Amino acid sequence: MTAAATLLRPAEAFPQAAAAPPARVAPAATAPPVKIFRFYWFGLAAVAAWALLGAVTLLFPDKPAGFVEEWPYTREFGLGALALAALWLAATVAASFRGLGKRAEFVTDLYRYSVPWLVVLGLGFTLWETLTAKTGELEPPFFAPPSSIIDAYAQHYALLADSAFNSLKLLAKGIFWGAAAGFAIGVAIGWSKRANYWIHPILRLLGPLPPTALLPIAFFFFPTSHAASVFLIALATGFPVAILTWSGVAGVNKAYYDVARTLGASEWFLIFRVAVPAALPQVFVGLFMGLGGSFVVLIVAEMMGVKSGLGWYLDWAKGYADYVNMYGALIVMTIIFSSLISLLFAVRDRVLVWQKGTVKW
Repeated sequence: MTAAATLLRPAEAFPQAAAAPPARVAPAATAPPVKIFRFYWFGLAAVAAWALLGAVTLLFPDKPAGFVEEWPYTREFGLGALALAALWLAATVAASFRGLGKRAEFVTDLYRYSVPWLVVLGLGFTLWETLTAKTGELEPPFFAPPSSIIDAYAQHYALLADSAFNSLKLLAKGIFWGAAAGFAIGVAIGWSKRANYWIHPILRLLGPLPPTALLPIAFFFFPTSHAASVFLIALATGFPVAILTWSGVAGVNKAYYDVARTLGASEWFLIFRVAVPAALPQVFVGLFMGLGGSFVVLIVAEMMGVKSGLGWYLDWAKGYADYVNMYGALIVMTIIFSSLISLLFAVRDRVLVWQKGTVKW
């Protein structure tokens, strides 16, 4: 070290050591979101539609139609429509605010998205009420006002609940056996050339045949109508599951098998750890198609021979010309069947995470 260096002060000789540590800046406090109010005028259309429904229902008298002097639950239906109009008004005011938080924003965005449908439903119910109960343009027993559906549920809720439970139980049995058999057959013919040789021609001949065409034969050969219905539902479910499972297994990239064999994989490992997971997207498509077909077979089979179920309920109501109860049963069927398909898609998105959202419902 030179003499000049020794004469330097420590701060000058080693400037990096003398540098003061940088001051730690306190994070700026996040300002709360600013609430902005801009009135959501389009929401008033939903309020007006349901207020109109309540006013028409309560202020105009029912027109006597045959043995019906006044439809039941008219007052309750009108008050319910006015209550919903008040709810839509509160939702419209809430949707006029911005900066209420993520949860509130989610609810108000959902309301904004639903407003056009709320307007259409309110006006549709108003037209329905006007053409049936108020003017009699659509005469009973084939047509009835929407308030009469409430009466159908009030009188036959126990029978409807029992019919829905029995239909779900019958449907679950048929779908389980059909999906299990279809999956096993699809894997077999997709993996084994010998199974493909023997089973594929049978599928090509019997698969396109509507299961409802086999109703007389099924009811003759099976000991009970319940067992025959389970078989027909399983047939409607199993065919699309088998075909699409076969397609999925046969379409697996051969390189996957070569890599697994190189690592010492057995035959069973190749089937259940390579072929089946790769075919799962096709399997779920087959389940979706089979589920839709099973609904048709369920209702037809219950109309033909089952002693309890939604199909039986429809046939029973038709025998008494009770169309109001038929409409009530159709609404229940719509909710149940749509919920089952939504459940299937939820399971699919959970199992096939990498394909979530690729198929919409």
